[in-house]
Amino acid sequence: MDGGTVTHAALSGADFGAVRAAIRSGAYGGHTAGLAPGRLQVNLAVLPAAEAEDFLAFCRANPRPCPLVAMSPGPGDPRLPQIGADTDARTDAAGYVLWRDGEPVETLGDLSAVWRDDLVAFALGCSFTFERALIEAGVPMRHVERDLTVPMFRTTLETRRAGAFGGGMVVSMRPVAEGDVARVRAITERFPQAHGGPVHVGDPAAIGVADLGRPDWGDAVEVSPGEVPVFWACGVTPQNALSAARPAFCLTHRPGAMLIAEHAETAPTPLL
Repeated sequence: MDGGTVTHAALSGADFGAVRAAIRSGAYGGHTAGLAPGRLQVNLAVLPAAEAEDFLAFCRANPRPCPLVAMSPGPGDPRLPQIGADTDARTDAAGYVLWRDGEPVETLGDLSAVWRDDLVAFALGCSFTFERALIEAGVPMRHVERDLTVPMFRTTLETRRAGAFGGGMVVSMRPVAEGDVARVRAITERFPQAHGGPVHVGDPAAIGVADLGRPDWGDAVEVSPGEVPVFWACGVTPQNALSAARPAFCLTHRPGAMLIAEHAETAPTPLL
């Protein structure tokens, strides 16, 4: 756990209201995989209005890594009404990162002290959303079982540039039994708001991942005999884009510490 007084194990069987309350109050600040099953989980990117139009274009150009499901009604408004009337981008993610000039400089429990009147929040669907469907289908999620943050990797897969935003795609990896790959693909393709089906199966080197034991974010998870690594587009991709664009100020969720929406995992669809 990365902060707070409540453990992941204590929240693993809790309903959405209890999980939301623990995160919003700061009592829980760890990863959100496996929490509030049935609810949509989202990544966050928060930028000044001057950069927001280009970032919106970047999301629309790259719907697999950046499935946009909600955004602020206007600058300075922290609400995300498309995914819940009571959702607040300042308090409802389990962890945040403050960036300056394209570099992460501080982790935060909430954004109340740094929120500004010119900020626009974007919520992007997260692959944690489809994990419940995989588990119910009998596909184990090793990082959930071991209370770890899913491993995430930079790749050589390129995004489509929009204005200042571009760069490589980030992927999340889950080991899958060889015989389950087709079934896993079919299940996750039903969740376009959560990155959809895999972008790559098999040899990590083919997408520029040199060592599965050294993820760029999250925790290492071994691939056992009879399994293959399966990679999905990841909502940390915008953080690569922010590094390249180097805005003077922006905010994101902390990788693995998502915002859990009021809405169910199958709605809404991406805002394309």
